Amino acid sequence: MKILKELVSSKDWFVLTGSGVSVDSGIPTYRNNDGKWMRSKPVEIADFLGSCEARKRFWLRNMLGWKFMSKAIPNSNHQYLSTLQEKGQLNCIVTQNVDGLHQKAGSSNVVDLHGRIDTVTCVTCDLKFSREYIQNLLIEKNPKFAEITGKILPDGDAKIDNVNYQSFNMLDCPNCGGILKPDTVFFGESVPKKIVDRTFKLLDTSPGVLVIGSSLTTYSGYKYCRYAKENKKRVLIINKGPTRADDIADMKVSEDCAVVLSGWLAEIN
Repeated sequence: MKILKELVSSKDWFVLTGSGVSVDSGIPTYRNNDGKWMRSKPVEIADFLGSCEARKRFWLRNMLGWKFMSKAIPNSNHQYLSTLQEKGQLNCIVTQNVDGLHQKAGSSNVVDLHGRIDTVTCVTCDLKFSREYIQNLLIEKNPKFAEITGKILPDGDAKIDNVNYQSFNMLDCPNCGGILKPDTVFFGESVPKKIVDRTFKLLDTSPGVLVIGSSLTTYSGYKYCRYAKENKKRVLIINKGPTRADDIADMKVSEDCAVVLSGWLAEIN
């Protein structure tokens, strides 16, 4: 496989991962192999903050989704990347996923570009809570809703069509009564500047970007490929479906992530 020679020719790659890396952990992707969106649009930040109705629907779905997300474990992709990092092949892992599975697999220098789903913060008093603690309070207030099951979605949400959520009991901040929000970047919300600045500094010290399991449809990930190209760094992509950066990539392979990552390990061993 030609891309393997390209990968082993350098060390300290800037790795950008997407939902395709976590799919083998039971967390589905947003898009199919043709790049088509497969779910209803997630709640946007303006709706979440401005509408109690939107928050009620969000937290019901999230309460059910957390039952799946909290049990997810790293798969071979996460383990391969952790081992490759130990061997000096990776400078960092910048992930668009919010599941924390790279860290659970033992990876270090991981940047959670879109935040983490396992913590929650009050937008008023900034007090932070573990998602598990919030989950227990939600179940306590909504025991009947907690019995509903739904299909897990990539951001920890659950697909629960035709469920009447009007009687769902909302949970406000136990400290000040403010709005609780998961520590993830919602649609319509920007990645914090300090995180963006940190990632570009990491890319400056890498030979190029290696994209794994992402369609790069959102600009938050695509911008690294643009930046790399503008600065004469390499852009390599491993993704089954089309990506936004296919036309500027030095190399693209439409393979399972695990096939390429295991081959990379074999090459350096």
